[in-house]
Amino acid sequence: MPKIDDELRQLLEVLPLRLKQSLLKHPEINALIEVVLDLGKIPEARFVGKVYDIARDQVLQDDIDFVVTKLGEFSGDNRAGIERTLHRISCMRNRSGKIIGLTCRVGRVIYGTNDIIKDVIESGQNLLFMGPPGIGKTTKLREAARVLSDEFNKRVVIVDTSNEIAGDGDIPHPGIGKARRMQVAAPELQHKVMIEAVENHMPEVVIVDEIGTELEATACRTIAERGVQLIGTAHGNALENIISNPTLSDLVGGIQSVILGDEEAKRRRSQKAILERKAPPTFDIAIEIRERDKFAIYLDVAKAVDAHLREKTPQPEIRVRKEDGKIEVQKPPEEMPEPTAEELEKVKLEKGQGPVRIYPFGVNRGHLERAIRSMRLPSVIATHISESDLVLTTKSKARQGTKIVNAAEEHGVPVHVIKKNVSSQLMKFLKYYFREGSREDAEELALREAADAIEQIKTSARSSIDLCSQNAYIRRLQHQMMDQAGLHSESVGEEPKRRLRIYPIL
Repeated sequence: MPKIDDELRQLLEVLPLRLKQSLLKHPEINALIEVVLDLGKIPEARFVGKVYDIARDQVLQDDIDFVVTKLGEFSGDNRAGIERTLHRISCMRNRSGKIIGLTCRVGRVIYGTNDIIKDVIESGQNLLFMGPPGIGKTTKLREAARVLSDEFNKRVVIVDTSNEIAGDGDIPHPGIGKARRMQVAAPELQHKVMIEAVENHMPEVVIVDEIGTELEATACRTIAERGVQLIGTAHGNALENIISNPTLSDLVGGIQSVILGDEEAKRRRSQKAILERKAPPTFDIAIEIRERDKFAIYLDVAKAVDAHLREKTPQPEIRVRKEDGKIEVQKPPEEMPEPTAEELEKVKLEKGQGPVRIYPFGVNRGHLERAIRSMRLPSVIATHISESDLVLTTKSKARQGTKIVNAAEEHGVPVHVIKKNVSSQLMKFLKYYFREGSREDAEELALREAADAIEQIKTSARSSIDLCSQNAYIRRLQHQMMDQAGLHSESVGEEPKRRLRIYPIL
């Protein structure tokens, strides 16, 4: 029988005897995540990526009642716990309020998990954790409370709505160190207890889990404006989820619609109606927990939100703990400055052509912008298809009848296709379009484009397809391909933008 720790044994003690004995025999008992008991169903034990049937017989009402009698009272959010442990038992009720289902989640204290972000926690800045359920956000809060209170002697107050951070009962779990814990009578009162913590107990740090309402978001801003460090988690897997959530967007500065004047819109190369950040973010730093040992850190939330609203991809710092325990840090690439009008004009003269306005659809705008700047190409990103010279999209989104293809045909804009939304494909396309590669590269890409067009026009109802402009030699090669494929083609346009137009044979 595997050896188990005392806290896990306390959870097993509240289960019916037959279920407890079955679990004790399981070889992976120490990796148990939760036990699920639903009336009339087979009881389940859940592990990472696995579900194990604890018994062959169904859960009876007596089984559920047995567990309930061993627990403390269920709170307004239907959660209970076991005295001085971190285990959480959540219940499901029928229409009359009777408990007919239980989720018994194992709570564990894991020390040292914050070493990968210790410098960020110690910075004194407001810190927001995001990530899917069960990824370890609450564990990070508990460890932050212990480190800041024990190692840095800071006055830390935890607002513990569901008793998940410091455990059930009046005496908090030792895993929070010297931090103090304020319990919340009902979930809807969390925002009031947050303010009370600051007004009554003079904390240097306030820690709060599961920020999810507008009142809680407002309370967070109030706390931050009083000079108290705030560390919390919010409902959302990524920063983008917080930005697009009207209830929580205030945590990252809030979003408002702004109408620009004609000159300003022209200077920004944007539409007149745009979205902008309303105020400074409540949280200075945001951390996405993408995996248990992989973190994406936005060290400047304001900058990241602004980039997102400009339809760019904000670049976080990535930190990963390897199997050997070493921490690998991937710094975000340095941003290149926007090209000035003078620089664009200079490049235009060098290349012998005007700036090409590319409208990306389903393509990473940030990667495309960096590629354009690094190659110093005479091109800009169009914010609307009506302002573009070409549409750049992926093969999966360029099927006949899709929204982008219909819009391109309506505006008379050619569509150029790359196989996948990856940097290498973007660079290859730009080299090809702007003649930055070798002659062999240009020929290979031109013939590949022709082959893709043949497949597309044979399998769709399009009346014609325009290829990229080419010199006479490559156009001749493309014409030969069309003849072999049984398609009609002709050269259209004036040099240097003369190109092939392909028609199906009716």
